[in-house]
Amino acid sequence: MPTLTTHLDGARASAGNAVKSPATLHLAFDLGNVTWLLASSPGVGAPPRVRRLPARDLASLGAELDAARRHFRLAADASVVTCYEAGRDGFWLHRALSAHGVANVVVDSASIEVNRRARQRKTDRLDATALLHRLQRYHAGEVRVWRVVRVPSVAEEDRRHLHRELARLTTDRTRCINQIKGLLAAHGTRLTSLRGALPQLAHLTQWDGTALPPGVQERLAFTYARLALIRRQRTAIVHARRTLLETSTDPSVDLVRRLLRLRGIGEVSAWLFAMELFSWRRFRNRREVAGILGLTPTLRASGQQQRETGIGKGGSALLRALATEVAWSWLRRQPTSALSQWYRTRFATGGSRTRRIGIIAMARRLMIALWRYLDTGRVPDGAMLKVRVTA
Repeated sequence: MPTLTTHLDGARASAGNAVKSPATLHLAFDLGNVTWLLASSPGVGAPPRVRRLPARDLASLGAELDAARRHFRLAADASVVTCYEAGRDGFWLHRALSAHGVANVVVDSASIEVNRRARQRKTDRLDATALLHRLQRYHAGEVRVWRVVRVPSVAEEDRRHLHRELARLTTDRTRCINQIKGLLAAHGTRLTSLRGALPQLAHLTQWDGTALPPGVQERLAFTYARLALIRRQRTAIVHARRTLLETSTDPSVDLVRRLLRLRGIGEVSAWLFAMELFSWRRFRNRREVAGILGLTPTLRASGQQQRETGIGKGGSALLRALATEVAWSWLRRQPTSALSQWYRTRFATGGSRTRRIGIIAMARRLMIALWRYLDTGRVPDGAMLKVRVTA
């Protein structure tokens, strides 16, 4: 069966016999689980060619690229630029296209401009053609038409699974504990501790001293068994992370170790900051560091009116919350640092609202200081290092 590689290699082989053309084929994907919709055009003003293909069928995709070149009378070696919105399909399609010489961009869906009318039409065809028109504008030099997602390598993406699975298990553990407590509270009883509670479940009574109904006991047993499994899995992942910290020679793990040298930063926050931010993203300035965490101010100004509406809250809500938590920890464990003294001078004497605003400002400054520390080796001013890191 011919593949995407076959069609692209055939196009390169016939390039010597084809007429050279500076035209570029623009193609936008609307990705679905069953089918993909492709909209292509050589430039602004040309009616788009819209075709539907089976999802994940690279052979049909390669054939469509050839057919689109012929339809628009482009050379067989005409360059191709493509785009699709970041979503469930992740980055595998980007890697497949890039491996065969197609210039692809993955677009942040939240950055795409939309019509603000209350009610409007929406179909796959309209979405694909609208994305195609924005791709043409972007390729013409209008870089602010959307935000392009930086695609991590396979290894960089693979490093995220450990801590993301740990976060999911932590959420599931909390859900199971709340389910058990809720079932017991609904019948007027409780347990002081859930550890080793399985033998006690059969002897628990309701508010009037009678035994719990059989259905409740069965559900409690199932939920507790699920909780025990989650705890074992969490323990295994935590041990695996600790082993990596002790033995791994990966540069990203070394960043975790460097963060752990600072007082006020623990294993969880150091791992997340390194793996989700600093190990694979390349920041050019402090504004990009604050922007990726959604800690940048948003100003509304029109005529003589100016109003500050708070932080942007873009990016990862988890990392933003973690940065705020680490900022509070920094105040307690790094009291002599320049950042802590700055906070106490400007915000500590104010009310609770002033202190909450101040800790967000300090979190932004702290994340910038950590970026500089990892990038240049410069320890934050006045910060103390741990005497011994237990990793």
